[in-house]
Amino acid sequence: MNDQIFIALAAEEKGGLFDFGATLPLVAIEFLLLMFVLNLILYNPLVTLINQRNEYILDNLSKASEMLTTANELTTEYETELKATKKQAQQEIVASQKIQKQSFEIELNLSQKYIDTLLEKILGNFAKTKETIFEKLESDKVVDSLCDQMLGKLFAKS
Repeated sequence: MNDQIFIALAAEEKGGLFDFGATLPLVAIEFLLLMFVLNLILYNPLVTLINQRNEYILDNLSKASEMLTTANELTTEYETELKATKKQAQQEIVASQKIQKQSFEIELNLSQKYIDTLLEKILGNFAKTKETIFEKLESDKVVDSLCDQMLGKLFAKS
């Protein structure tokens, strides 16, 4: 039996590498049909899904970049406002310190003047009372008599 197969094969024409028989167009049609079916069933939905995903990613990236730029703009705006507010607050602090210092100096000067006038009055009153007391003591004979008695007792004992 094997011999008959070999004889049948030997009797056939050998086309070699480029044997264009009836099977080649069938294989080509089968290949094109398979490509069309695969393209319809698998590749088109997959390509549309990939394109939708790419669009989604690009939209999100553009939104994120817009948010980032607005955040940067807000940051710079708030930083400039903060600097201006700090500068204004510092100026107000300096101004209030200056006003407080002037107020303190005015009150200190008023207090010093009041104390000086009060001291002058007190010293004046002390001087007047001292003079009146000395005049009263000089006019009184009691002091003279007491001094005489003390001197007499002191010298009498010695």
